[in-house]
Amino acid sequence: EKIEAIAKQVYRASSVSFSDVAERKIDEFTANGWASLPICMAKTQYSFSADPALKGAPEGFDLPIRDIRASIGAGFIYPLCGAMQTLPGLPTRPCFYDIDIDEATGEIVGLF
Repeated sequence: EKIEAIAKQVYRASSVSFSDVAERKIDEFTANGWASLPICMAKTQYSFSADPALKGAPEGFDLPIRDIRASIGAGFIYPLCGAMQTLPGLPTRPCFYDIDIDEATGEIVGLF
């Protein structure tokens, strides 16, 4: 319901379609008690639709939800609209701590 409300009231979609994967995730997340978590939609930045070719604020389109993921530590659920890709998570200790310059040689160490 929250995904459809965002799609229709904010993005001006006329409908929302859920893939089989997304439908299973909704059932799974609901069973796990995560249905009350906030929603953060992952979609193209070029359009309110999931289609980057539909520039700006089109109306009356179908918003396809191909997958839904949960970021439980951060406390939200994020549907993936269309072909949206996500970035991998970062490590708990950033790698730059292991990079340095050997003052004697001027060589960078720990980079590779």
